[in-house]
Amino acid sequence: MSPQQVKANADAISINLTSGDFERFRDFFYRKTGIYFEDSKRYFVDKRIVTRIQKTDHQGFRDYFTFVRFERSGGELQQLINAMTVNETYFFRESYQFDCMVNHTLDEIVRNKPANQPLRIWSLPSSTGEEAYSVAIYLMEYWPGIETVDVELYASDIDSRVLDRAKRGIYNQRSVDNLPSNLLKKYFKPLANERYQACDDLRNCVDFSSVNVIDPNDMRKHRGFDLVFCRNLLIYFDDTSRRLAAEAIYDALNPKGYLFLGHSESMSRISSLFKVVKFPNCIVYQRGT
Repeated sequence: MSPQQVKANADAISINLTSGDFERFRDFFYRKTGIYFEDSKRYFVDKRIVTRIQKTDHQGFRDYFTFVRFERSGGELQQLINAMTVNETYFFRESYQFDCMVNHTLDEIVRNKPANQPLRIWSLPSSTGEEAYSVAIYLMEYWPGIETVDVELYASDIDSRVLDRAKRGIYNQRSVDNLPSNLLKKYFKPLANERYQACDDLRNCVDFSSVNVIDPNDMRKHRGFDLVFCRNLLIYFDDTSRRLAAEAIYDALNPKGYLFLGHSESMSRISSLFKVVKFPNCIVYQRGT
């Protein structure tokens, strides 16, 4: 082991968070993001805080926490958010929802829209882009309406790191395993080390941006969507944050717009704002008029 590694290990051992430190950070992070860490997540949280303390050359938690709270640029808070958020996804995940999108919801949406207005779809959270690009592929491959309807596709996440990765569109083998071979060949170019990059046309389909779903100022910038994919976000929130997120997404949707949640999530237990709509093999939530 090198002297640098010995020093790094010693530093890691010397930085310990108390229960009070964990609770102060948990409350602060919850207010900023709506994400609440149970006590069972303490090891996960402590490890990432210690890493950020070391990388920013602070002497301990108090020194670092003061810096995070009062840093004007918010750069270190963004680094913490990046470290604390989990981003695991892959192409065509829960594809039955994409089938429902192209076979049931889109034609209905188009019938209820003025002819000169684009159809707007939002992927939230976007993670590294697999969901948004999956939507784009489904539209181009399986929805005849794409020939005559102007579609705008947006994707957002609170994690700036994954947004950068999404824009580059480079993925490992696991991410593309569910893609049919003909679509992989059509929309991706192979790279070294069993990686693939989305073609320029596919990447140009999606407009990526940063958003915090429980920040009203952030969400006011996102309005007028006809369909929102918000899968596996609400499971990281407590009841209060879920209600705030539901209200924000409701406001972001156009009247009669549709919301897709993850298979383990249910809007019925969160908010009465949405109407439950049952399609074959898929439950979707709809904003009223």
